Formats: sequence, C-alpha cells, structure tokens
Amino acid sequence: MPNVLKTEKKITVIAALAEGMAIRQVERMTGVHRDTVMNLGVKVGQGCARIMDEKMRNLDCRNIQIDEIWGFIQKKKKNIKETDDPRQVGDAWTFCAIDADSKLVPCYKVGKRDSLTANAFIGDLASRLKNRVQLSSDGLAAYVEAVEQGFGADVDYGQVVKSYETDGANTPDRKYSPTRLVNVSTTVITGDPLPPFISTSYVERLNLTTRHHMRRLTRLTIAFSKKLENFEAAVGLHFLYYNFVKTHKTLRCTPAMAASVARSHWTVADIVEMTT
Repeated sequence: MPNVLKTEKKITVIAALAEGMAIRQVERMTGVHRDTVMNLGVKVGQGCARIMDEKMRNLDCRNIQIDEIWGFIQKKKKNIKETDDPRQVGDAWTFCAIDADSKLVPCYKVGKRDSLTANAFIGDLASRLKNRVQLSSDGLAAYVEAVEQGFGADVDYGQVVKSYETDGANTPDRKYSPTRLVNVSTTVITGDPLPPFISTSYVERLNLTTRHHMRRLTRLTIAFSKKLENFEAAVGLHFLYYNFVKTHKTLRCTPAMAASVARSHWTVADIVEMTT
C-alpha cells in the first residue's frame, strides 16, 4: 500500500508517472508493485485535483483557448456492449483551457463530448476568471450554448474551423500521419474578439504535451485506463505538474508563476507531501 513506501520512493514513482511512464514501466524501474504504483497514483492524482480547484480562483487571464482531447476507458466506443455502463467505459474526452499569455491551465473536465460536459466545463471556467476574456475554440457546436450559459454577454468569443484533406486512402503513411490542412476559417460568435487572436494553436500544443506526459493518452497505447477513477486521477496529476512543477521554456518559469498563482517552483516532493 502507498502508506508503507518511503517518501523518497513515493517521489520517484510520482515523478515517473508525471513524466509519462506507464504503470508497468514504473514497476520495473522502481521495484514497486504495479498495484501499489496505481494506488499511490490515484491518491496523489485526486489530491492534485483538489489543489487545482483551490488554487485556480480569481484568475487574471485575458486570452483563453479551449479544446478537448480524446481518450478511452477500458474499451473504445465501437466495442461497448449493452451490459456496459457508458458513463464508466468507452470514449473519455478531456476538455481543457489554456491562457495564451501565461500558458496556465485554469481548469479541465473529463466526460463525454456532449453538451452536458461542455456546459459543466465552461461554467467552471467562467467561475474562475475575474475579468472579461477573449475566448477561442474549435467548431464544436456544444460550445455555443455552453459559452452563452457560462459567460452570458460578458465574453468575446470566436471559433476556429479547420478543414483537412480526405482522399480515402488507407496506406500506412496516411493512417499514421496527420492529414494535410487545406483551410482555416474563423467566425465571431459573440462580443468583439480581435481576429488575430481567434486561435487554438496554444491549446493544440497543450494537447501534444498532455499526450506525451500521460501514457494513457499516447496514440495506439496499450496503457489505457481500465477505470474512470484512474483516468481522472492521472489527468489531475498531469495538470498540477504542468502548472506548478514543469518549467515552460519560453516563460523561464512555471505557468503558475507567470500567472501569479504561485511564487516559486514546486517540486514533486511538494506534491507528494501535500497529497499523501
């Protein structure tokens, strides 16, 4: 169990998970049984979610980008059976927001790619901001209603819609390589957003970072989550680590420091101490 591990071993395990190692890889590297690694990861991840909820309040952000990243729990949507609970297995979308200036992730939400999750995510985001923001998203239809409910008229909101080449080919280079971008269009939804800043570039780059630091989201992975609880804990660990521990090269500090949420760098040891 996690409570019998020495603190130094806990730090090693959590650092490995935060940097994108799979459970069995951590087991082989540290000698800690995979069940113990999992239990510790869930405990710390849930603690990270609580810390994020406490710290991300009254934020002074100006330019927010939002997007959703796909994953799955236990099995993909096409393999779900009638006896399965669709709320616990199948597709799992992580909605996330990023401040384009500080690179801070103010909030995230795990759920289905539907109006229910979008409404909860946008409502949570709006409650954490203290001023009017420019908001950018992709063309997901559920965002329009969610932004109206969460922000009302107090937002400058635009959408980015990207079109990609589809030739129907199923060759290896087409299957495993990104399709070619052929068109990008922007649309003003509400308010008066500045056209040059209607963009999802930063949040799409965040998605890449997330996939590299969460083995459960790596393309073609066999390290997928078997339980929703485990998936949510991994997401909580990742975003706290990203905000408070990981130095952003262009900022030369952590996003939390850039956004004045934290005064100094945190360490993995700090996270372990606060959550175990």
